[in-house]
Amino acid sequence: MHIPPEHDNLSEKEIAMQLQNIWHHFCTITRHRHMVIRHCRKAGIFWQGLQHDLSKYSPTEFFAGVKYYQGTRSPNEQERAEQGYSLAWMHHKGRNRHHFEYWTDYYTGSGKLEPVKMPLRFVAEMFCDRVAASKIYNGERYQDSDALTYFLKAKQQRFIHPDTSQLLESLLRMLAEEGEEKTFAHLRRLIKEVKTY
Repeated sequence: MHIPPEHDNLSEKEIAMQLQNIWHHFCTITRHRHMVIRHCRKAGIFWQGLQHDLSKYSPTEFFAGVKYYQGTRSPNEQERAEQGYSLAWMHHKGRNRHHFEYWTDYYTGSGKLEPVKMPLRFVAEMFCDRVAASKIYNGERYQDSDALTYFLKAKQQRFIHPDTSQLLESLLRMLAEEGEEKTFAHLRRLIKEVKTY
């Protein structure tokens, strides 16, 4: 495996730590991806789940993930804290339609960047993604309300279409109040009702 040039002057201990981070980050993103695939199967969008987050294995995202790996939260948050932005996140959100940040465009009336309503199947994948992330990062402490709590923390600052926000929140509330089985069954029914995405 090729290690980027910035690692040429590291001590043996630092190299060992980086190698350990490579393995841990790979395991974390792979465990997350597999969990999202299982959730997407339950939601009725299995093929979409198979394509989930493949860009995380690209050099731009993977090496940033290794460098800022912590295991308890997204490395993008640490990269953002240190750099003032996350290049890995900008790369990721531009290639993955299950992120609401992907769904922005210039409104023809004002010429301003506005959020666009997301198609249901991508809202469904976003739901699966958020639940899986809560499970991975919270481990044994996970509760069905975790993804809703995380969503509500930044609700007012989010640049998201109101319909998309409302749908996602309703799914997260259902999960918190009625559990996974009922929520995934409801999501499957919604997706079947929508013939065109």
